[in-house]
Amino acid sequence: MGTPSTPTVYDVAERAGVSIATVSRVYRNPDSVRATTRDKVLEAARALGYVPSGSARGLASRATGVLGLCFPDYSDPDAETEALAADADDDHAFMLYSDQIIRGMERASRRHGYALLIAASLKGGPESLVAKVAGRVDGFAVMAGTVPTDDLEVISRRLPVVMLAGPRGIDHLDHVEVANADGQRELTRHLIEDHGLRRLAFVSGPPNSPDAEARFHGYAEACRAAGLPVPAEPDVRTVMMTQAEGAQAAEELLARTGTVAGAGTHERPEAMVFANDQMAVGALHTLERSGVRVPQDVAVTGFDGIPLSRLVRPTLTTVRQPMRDMGERAVELLLRRIDATEPGHEEPQSVVLPVTLAYRQSCGCG
Repeated sequence: MGTPSTPTVYDVAERAGVSIATVSRVYRNPDSVRATTRDKVLEAARALGYVPSGSARGLASRATGVLGLCFPDYSDPDAETEALAADADDDHAFMLYSDQIIRGMERASRRHGYALLIAASLKGGPESLVAKVAGRVDGFAVMAGTVPTDDLEVISRRLPVVMLAGPRGIDHLDHVEVANADGQRELTRHLIEDHGLRRLAFVSGPPNSPDAEARFHGYAEACRAAGLPVPAEPDVRTVMMTQAEGAQAAEELLARTGTVAGAGTHERPEAMVFANDQMAVGALHTLERSGVRVPQDVAVTGFDGIPLSRLVRPTLTTVRQPMRDMGERAVELLLRRIDATEPGHEEPQSVVLPVTLAYRQSCGCG
């Protein structure tokens, strides 16, 4: 049996049959709640062993008791289908990058007695995302490149904002990212030095994807250090970095070599290096259909460490980033700003989380 989790304001509200807002009023302004309701809430709290945390005692300064997360909805139905086919009993299997960040933020928010409001939609553009979230939360986490800089400047004057992934972009905002360039540099070095591969191709996302750009820079640095030609641009760019686009990118690279129908003009790469796992998984399907063996004929690598990377065959060599930790750190930074006695006076923090490499079958390891 595991250790019981610490009771939260959610648990008290459920047991007492009242709203979270009512529980909050009981602790911050008891006279505003009817005596019978107040007694019911306090009795539920005693039964559960609930004790308001320091942040809960600061409820008087909150507007909503809700934190927000805003990111573009780059869902990938192919990834879910693939994961379910590989292991239908594993609900965790088809979780993607953003799902893991959400889980980390939700866990940390709940621990501190906050709810999490999520806006994930491309419909209507980024302005609609801002409208959905910013006016209804006490703090706002935003994936880099999701919301225009001018809009973020306006929002950050009213409430704390944390940038997730990519470069900070706005100097006065807190920021959480992972060591994208370092991870990609080390993975590329592994392909070159440990496997002796010399002809590499990098498949990236659009230029406005800061993480993908940082990974490409790490790749280029490893090529330069090994004395290989340093590309000015990725060999292929995709739009949304999904499985389908990874499959298409692999087809394009094979077509250039004459491996598939068409006149080839280049030697086939010895390794296809993808800026994320979803694209790499799509490429594995294309290569299998084309009779190209992985890793015997070409190595394939990804980045992110989503659960699906362990389930595909061959298993995918990748760079694992601490996605849940990113979500948790974002909440911690938001709460630090919300609870600050003098908001805006603390220096902005930029947190860079380390990554780890997973050497598996798709590069010839494992």
